[in-house]
Amino acid sequence: MAHYIAIIEDAGPDRAVGVWFPDLPAALRRATISDEALRNAPEALQLYAESHEADGKPMPRPRT
Repeated sequence: MAHYIAIIEDAGPDRAVGVWFPDLPAALRRATISDEALRNAPEALQLYAESHEADGKPMPRPRT
């Protein structure tokens, strides 16, 4: 199973926390707190994978 790096960005108290994947440019989730962003990360990966599969595209390889 491939493992992808997730970056969590906390832009401050008045902004959403973002989680994104450098190897998957369209996979992004926003949340109000870091814990919520981490819980949402697998859903972002799943939606990205489903979209690529529906388009007949392979998943990008994770960086080493």
